[in-house]
Formats: sequence, C-alpha cells, structure tokens
Amino acid sequence: MQQRLNDFSTYLRQHSIDAAFINSPENVFYLTGFLTDPHERLLGLLVFPDADPIVVLPGMEAGQIREAGWSFEVIGYADHEDPWALVKKSLNEKGIPPVQKVGIEKQVLTFGRSESLLQICDQPQVIDVEDQLNEMRVVKDEHEVSIMREAAELADFGVQVGVEALEEGIMEMEVLAQIEYELKKKGVAEMSFSTMVLFGEKSGQPHGNPEDRKLKPGDFVLFDLGVVWKGYTSDITRTFAFQSISEEQRQMYEKVREALESSLALSKPGTRIGDLDQAARDVIDKAGYGKLFPHRIGHGLGINVHEFPSMSHLNNGVLKEGMTYTIEPGIYDPSIGGVRLEEDVLITKDGYETLTKTPTELRIIK
Repeated sequence: MQQRLNDFSTYLRQHSIDAAFINSPENVFYLTGFLTDPHERLLGLLVFPDADPIVVLPGMEAGQIREAGWSFEVIGYADHEDPWALVKKSLNEKGIPPVQKVGIEKQVLTFGRSESLLQICDQPQVIDVEDQLNEMRVVKDEHEVSIMREAAELADFGVQVGVEALEEGIMEMEVLAQIEYELKKKGVAEMSFSTMVLFGEKSGQPHGNPEDRKLKPGDFVLFDLGVVWKGYTSDITRTFAFQSISEEQRQMYEKVREALESSLALSKPGTRIGDLDQAARDVIDKAGYGKLFPHRIGHGLGINVHEFPSMSHLNNGVLKEGMTYTIEPGIYDPSIGGVRLEEDVLITKDGYETLTKTPTELRIIK
C-alpha cells in the first residue's frame, strides 16, 4: 500500500496538485488496505505531494483501519460532529500550505461534498484524478492476482452447485438460494452483484430477474454470478441445456462459444482492446445473430466487478500484462432463450490465462 501511496503522491507532485480527496470506498481500499461501506457517512482519504496522508471516517471504524495496517493520521468522528470541521482543523495544525489545486474523483464525489471540500480548501481549482487511479488499478500485482484466482475458483464452485441443484420443476429462486447458501458456508460474505439464475425464455433477457419460473425439459439454464473475496471480485456466466436441446439452440450456443474463443485468441499484450469486441461481434454478425448481441464484449474486473476499462469496439487502448477483465459474448432470443459465456481473463507476459475454469463446451444436464 505504501508504494501505491508513494506513486500517487509522485503523480500529484508532477502535476502540481496540492492535495487529492479520494472518496470512493474502492479507491480508499486500494490506497490504504481498508475496505468499508460507510453508508451515508463521510469516508475520505487526503493525499498530498509532500506530506503524510490523512483518513477521515466514522469513529466507530477508526480501530478497524488501524488493524488493517494504516499508520498515518485517522480523523474518526462521532455522528454529532462535523467531519469537515475536523479535517480543516487538522490541515491547519499540520501547516498544510493553501490548496490551490485539489484532485477529486469526478464521477464519485457528490455535489454537496464537493461544496464542503472546496470551502475548507478556500475554493481551489478542481482537477479530476480518477483516470490516474484507474490506470494504477488496471494492472494487478501478484498479490491481487492470487486473490482473484481464489475469487474465480469460488465462482466456479457456485456454478457447480447450481448445476447439481437442477431438477425438473425447481424454481429459479430455489437454485439461487442454494448457490448463495453453499458459498456462505465457504466464507463468502457478499456476492459481487445480484446472482442470476434464468430458465428457458428468461435466459433471453441479458439482465433478467430470477423469480418463480420452473425448470422444464428443453430449457436453457443461464447462471451469472460472482463473489467478493478479500476485497476483489469475480464474475462468471455459463449456459447449459436441460435434458434436451434443439438444433437452433445448439447453433446459438456454438456461435457464442466461437465468439468467445475468437476474443480469447487476441488476448495478449499490445492488442487493441476494441479488437476483442469486434472479433466476437464479427462471428455473431456473420451467423445472422448480430441484432441479438446488444452489449459490449466485457469489462474490467478487480476491486469493482465492473471497472476500467470498458471492453467495447470503440476502445483504442491496448492490453497490458497484469490486466484483468471479462469476455462475455451472448445471443439473446426472447422467444427461445439466450446463451452467454463469460470468462475472467488475466493478461500474461505472452498471452492470457482464464481465471474461471468451468468448461465452456456445450453440456446437456440429464
């Protein structure tokens, strides 16, 4: 964590930014090693180019950040106190020079909190530092990768539990409950998003909601799930056929799998990110399903389940060793159902590794 703070402080110095106020729990975690959800209360990290950082957070969590290894100043406040006044007092006591430029996360900091920040810093110029934090977070170190491997393994386990629960007449929500129960027993406190278990025609909804739909022979079964593990996320999608499959369903499945493989084949350092999306899109378009593939090929993956970069055909950025992201092509026909296959991918020195290991070959659950 200290190296990350040092690197960020160097960035501030190089760009003549006097202070940065980091507000998102994810970026605070990245720079401090402490992950928390403060709900409506203020959580913030002040970073300076040439002074020690300061954390402000609810007083009830002050001990926890110390336990996480934070050795710098902690401003813990009670609910009846004004945290901004305490921050202002600390800046004065430390002799921090007047802040003429302050860095913020433009997409995160609320209007009300930006007003308070600007007031205690005497109305400085505002600079967006979110892009820099994204660039720092996009390449994972060995420790981060090891945790993400564990998170992906747990996602694979969740799919396995779901498959083993399938039987004619079972409801989507029953299978979902079994998956999350078994993951809780493994120590998973939180899913990385709302788990999807979709049967039949409902699998044709890219972001469908599990309900009381009962499983029938000939249905597609789509699982989309992930876990939060030690502060990092996983995200897997697999689609199965239950008892039987039509030729049309089989063709849809094989084209999605071909699209997945075409994107994976390009996954190596130096590849233009948009080319991964385009490769999959070309396969699906050529097969006549182009209008049934409405979303990008994937998204960055790490502390957030959806993070930088966006893996769309418009992205001119390039893949770098250590990047982690998803590849998830899909075809969705609301009349018969849909197919999506999603891998968690790590860019290696010479190519890629899929962190998710559940096979992608078509499987008919008997």
